[in-house]
Parts: sequence; structure tokens; C-alpha cells
Amino acid sequence: MAFLDDSGDIILDAVLTDEGRMRMAKGNFQITHFAFGDDEIDYSNFDATTGSAYMDLEIMQSPVFEAFTNNASSMNSKLMTVTNVRHLYLPILELNEIFAGTSTARHSNSNFNLCVTEDTEDLFSSVTGIMNTFTMDDGKYIRVDQGIDSSDVPAAAIIDPELNETQYMIDIDNRLGSIVSAVDGTSARLNFIDDDGIARYYLTMADAGSFVTDNTVYTESSSTQVIAGSRGTILQFRISPAIDLTANDALFNKIGSTVTVSSTSVKNIDAFVRVTGVTTGYRLDIPVRFIRKP
Repeated sequence: MAFLDDSGDIILDAVLTDEGRMRMAKGNFQITHFAFGDDEIDYSNFDATTGSAYMDLEIMQSPVFEAFTNNASSMNSKLMTVTNVRHLYLPILELNEIFAGTSTARHSNSNFNLCVTEDTEDLFSSVTGIMNTFTMDDGKYIRVDQGIDSSDVPAAAIIDPELNETQYMIDIDNRLGSIVSAVDGTSARLNFIDDDGIARYYLTMADAGSFVTDNTVYTESSSTQVIAGSRGTILQFRISPAIDLTANDALFNKIGSTVTVSSTSVKNIDAFVRVTGVTTGYRLDIPVRFIRKP
């Protein structure tokens, strides 16, 4: 990673991402969307005391990153275009751990614990935050709500269409698991796997499995909602463990450790699942722990 010298002429530095190179190799590369980011900008350098011509001088002179291809490291803070300048708040993504009681809640260790074998599932009986991801028979899942989390915006108000997330991206280490529907077990639509082994799933409201749905609860004080204001969509999914985790414990021995979960010693691999809203670029990292009976 390096910075570009922007003290003189404006420089356009562009490279293809992993997916871009893959599409070019297939012969179907065509730019239809693009995004801008401001990861390197420190907005605290805005100085309102210097006069209108120089308030943003330090920001404008900030060095910028050179282009790099690692999609996991670039464009973490995406810029978005909002035509309605009257918005007081922008929407967020938030885990909903109260919608279905213990079915959507995390464990007390702050992770969603995922049992990768049936023997592991037998160690835990109806423990909050421990999911039967091998048999998929406990009805537990991960739910993410989108909307404006402020009581200044009525929950009954319809969220502006340009702020409503109807498409989501989910990133997960492909060695560990895959994304499936919380409703019927349908496999999510895999977009690509990058050169670091991170699988990206691209989900829309049109996909089978009801991954993305409208939030139709408009009650202000609903006990099942985590978004205080105007509500947009819901993303719900489960994680199916990879065969490398269910077949044997070799990967656990290689990159995992041993921990105690609910007073039981298990082998574990800790990871994050990243959810990103396509419309706003808002990102949420969800901690998961794959566990296996020793």
C-alpha cells in the first residue's frame, strides 16, 4: 500500500479487482456501476475558523491511496449520492437479537456459535446463541434489520427509496462455511471467490429463499424491533459449515484453538461474516464461532 503524490496534476490510478480480472478473462467485462471511497480522508481537518476559501484546504491536500486490487482492504468507506438534501439521518444495519426470542440472539460470549457436527449439537440443548448448523433443525438464524435508528423519524414513515437497501453482499471465508436460507435452506447465490478464499454472496429481494424482505412492522414501541425510526428491509440467513469442518478436525487443529463454551470444552475457529448494503455501502461485521466436539 502506498500514497500517490497529488501535489501537482490530478492523477487517475485504476486497477482491476479480483472479480474484474475474472470477468475480463471470461470475455464479459463491462463496467455498469462504480463507487468512490474516502478511507484516507480525516474530516476533523476541516477548519471552519479560517474563512470560506480555506476551510477544507487540509482535506483537499490530503494524500490519497494508490489503487490496489485486494477487495477486502479497499473501499471500506464508500461515498453515496443522495438527491434529497433534507435528510436528517442516514440508515444503518443492526443485528436484531430480539425478534424471535432466543432464535436470533447471540451467545453470552458475543458470538453466534455454530455446531459443525451432530455430536457437537448433542453437547448443547437449547442454549441461546448456539446453532445446529449441521442438522439445521433448531430454527435459529441470523437477522439484520435496516433503517433509520432515530425516534425523530416515525416508524410508520416509509423510508426514502434511495436509502432503502434491497440488495446485500455477504462475505465469508469459503474454507469455513457458506450462506443458506433461514426459511428453507436454499443456498445463497454465490457471486465469486477471491484469491484470498473469501466468498461473496449477492442477495436481492428476487432471490429464492426469502433472504431479503420488507420490514412491515411499523409500531413505534414494538418489542421485536431494534430500529427506532423508519424501517427498510430485513436480511436473514443461516451458515452451513464447510465439509472441511464437518469431516474431521484438521482445520481446527491448524488455525483454531480450544475454548470453553457454556462450561463445555470445544475446538473452535473464530471468524467474521461481513454484511454490506449495496445502496448505502453500510457495513456490519458479525462475529461467528465454529465449534466442534474434541
